Amino acid sequence: MVLEEIGVPIVLAPLAGGPSTPELTAAVAKAGGFPFLASGYLSAAETARRIAATRALTDRPFGVNLFVPGTPSGADLGPYAERLGPEAAEPRWEDDDWAAKLDLLRGDPPAVVSFTFGCPERTILASMPCETWVTVTNEAEARLAVAAGADVLVVQGAEAGGHRGSFGDTDDSPTGLLALLQVVRTVVDVPLVATGGIATREAVAAVLALGASAAAAGTAFLLCPEAGTSEVHRRAIGTDAPTALTRAFTGRLARGIRNRFMAEHDAHAPSAYPEIHHMTAPLRAAAREAGDPDVVNLWAGQAHELARDVPAAQVVRALTPR
Repeated sequence: MVLEEIGVPIVLAPLAGGPSTPELTAAVAKAGGFPFLASGYLSAAETARRIAATRALTDRPFGVNLFVPGTPSGADLGPYAERLGPEAAEPRWEDDDWAAKLDLLRGDPPAVVSFTFGCPERTILASMPCETWVTVTNEAEARLAVAAGADVLVVQGAEAGGHRGSFGDTDDSPTGLLALLQVVRTVVDVPLVATGGIATREAVAAVLALGASAAAAGTAFLLCPEAGTSEVHRRAIGTDAPTALTRAFTGRLARGIRNRFMAEHDAHAPSAYPEIHHMTAPLRAAAREAGDPDVVNLWAGQAHELARDVPAAQVVRALTPR
């Protein structure tokens, strides 16, 4: 079991969409933690390239995270497209190169393959020649994932930045991490990794005391020089700006720092992922290029103001309980 072999009980969350890099993954691995390399939004070919780049930087174990595809939403996106304006792209559904990525990781497995946005069928989990971890956000998901054969559950609380890892896009009132961890611990008998708002060694100690085997942090690493976080995103992290849950940017519930785009569009955004993600992609790319924080998805957890611009190894040390 990977969690029994790592030097410290710190897991680097996947951080899909830009911040995840081979350099960040390798740095956390070298510091004794267990890092994930994100494959979300990437092709299987690009995922393979990044795996190779990570292995060139470290011989320590790491994991790769996959998005479990849903189904086309069927929502009428015309009204939302009108609100976004002529610069928005056409809505498009795709499965994030799911089958090709599964084949890639079966043939060249990392230490762990983790799954977000759902739990694959038992046959898929059983076919992976490595440990399988599944992100869960409530008791029912935890039971389903264990029944399907997941080796480890990543228990995601409401405080977490970025997308909710829930099996369906329905958890508008998510449960906080400490409450959720206590509930899940009573209904399953597999190792748990706690995530959501982890920014200090005291928070790590708290989740370990509640039965977690490790704590996963994502926002705490966004300012590290090894991370691929955009400059406009970096400027927002570390401030005391409030966060909120929104579907405005991608059509799936995610936590980010509040800005004008969220205020103008959140109430009108239907649940339609990844269709809305593709619609808003050119708007967000242009805003990042222009340094405009009001049209960028500034994903961040509720303790984002505690993030520091220091090397990843220093973050790992700061999070590790004495």
